[in-house]
Amino acid sequence: MDLSVFDIFKIGIGPSSSHTVGPMRAANFLLTKLRRHWLFERTARIRCELFGSLASTGRGHHTDRAVVWGLQGEEPETIDPDRQNDLYDRVLTSSGLALGGERTIEFVPDRDIVFRPDELLPDPPNGMLIPVFDEAGEEIFVKEFYSIGGGFIVGHKTAETDRLIKNPPKVEHPFSSGAELLEIARTAETSIAEIILANEHAWRTTEEIEVGLERIRRTMNDCIERGYRQSGELPGSFGLRRRAPALHDTLTRQDEGAYGDPLGAMDWIVLYALAVNEENAAGGRVVTAPTNGAAGIVPACMRFLERFIRRLPPTAVRDYLLTAGAIGMLYKTNASISGAEVGCQGEVGVACSMAAAGLAQVAGGTPEQVENAAEIGMEHNLGLTCDPIGGLVQVPCIERNAMAAVKATNAARIALRAEGKGVVSLDQVIRTMRQTGLDMQSKYKETSTGGLAINITEC
Repeated sequence: MDLSVFDIFKIGIGPSSSHTVGPMRAANFLLTKLRRHWLFERTARIRCELFGSLASTGRGHHTDRAVVWGLQGEEPETIDPDRQNDLYDRVLTSSGLALGGERTIEFVPDRDIVFRPDELLPDPPNGMLIPVFDEAGEEIFVKEFYSIGGGFIVGHKTAETDRLIKNPPKVEHPFSSGAELLEIARTAETSIAEIILANEHAWRTTEEIEVGLERIRRTMNDCIERGYRQSGELPGSFGLRRRAPALHDTLTRQDEGAYGDPLGAMDWIVLYALAVNEENAAGGRVVTAPTNGAAGIVPACMRFLERFIRRLPPTAVRDYLLTAGAIGMLYKTNASISGAEVGCQGEVGVACSMAAAGLAQVAGGTPEQVENAAEIGMEHNLGLTCDPIGGLVQVPCIERNAMAAVKATNAARIALRAEGKGVVSLDQVIRTMRQTGLDMQSKYKETSTGGLAINITEC
């Protein structure tokens, strides 16, 4: 496995990992290429052409803004969400862009960002072509990028088969399938969380791993809290009001944690997921888990653990994130986490699978039960379409995260009450998800040309 858990959990901004974070990283990476080829000072103009899904729903996902931010040298992990709109508006009003934050070139977003929804580049559907011109108008450089989900980008036509991580280190427990992961756990008589922890040491020191996971935990929790403290309408034409603040007020007025209500904890899980995804829709700071569109599920279930499960071991959250990350790696390696490639089953479905596995791990499940929980989490999301109304990550995306977070807890509980031997294995459900995504019509894969996106608009 060439991936680290920190490749699955990346800190960024909303509303989309593939349509916002990916293009922003691509534009930023272009600056590195220009400097490497001694072309930075010669650059007088840049054009960005967006293809397929990036073009179809790009404006709703702030893809045009993300490109501008990236060209200014901003990065998803560090950009200030409270000033990002000012950075874009400055370019819009001045027709000038501070390339890499250093030198100003002419840039007119309506002219220099071109949307081509009916055209595709040769490989995945989220393609970008960025030609660079000198003062005389001659093309001096051109770079092709593909945003392949979860903020991952690759840069050439062999995107589908390209190694996501160049020259990966040798890990202690290499695996490429769920079956291999289970066999390692049996042989070593250890948990999936411990296997991933050992592998992470190929990338980072113990202190770096601990600090990194704590930062992920803190960012997830900060996003939840910011989400239920903010009020007003979400950006976009719907005028959709945030629901998390009102729900938080209602729940906090009830008995502490609604412990008297047998289903009270479920209300809090819903709140946490809504809070994250409303914050994501508003362009706030989130963690890809494994994507922005599904960013609320893993944090919601983590917060549920922290609040409602008594006598948690000190390593509970660490083990939860490591286990969830392991499952995300399997989907990323053997299928896809891109809604534009396989529909929402690759986003919300994968996140549900990840969270279910993490919950089963913390609850003391065997590796077999953890694997079974992950399988159940996906099995009942197979075929889930990605049909955002208006190209916005709002309807049905926000509620879908809340539903999947609750579903993840049920999947874990079902697995924990079984022996861990399901009829369907995790590897089989991953293959099925991939095949289902390949068979799915493009109108159901983040193009906003089918499903709810069309029917609601027509009504």
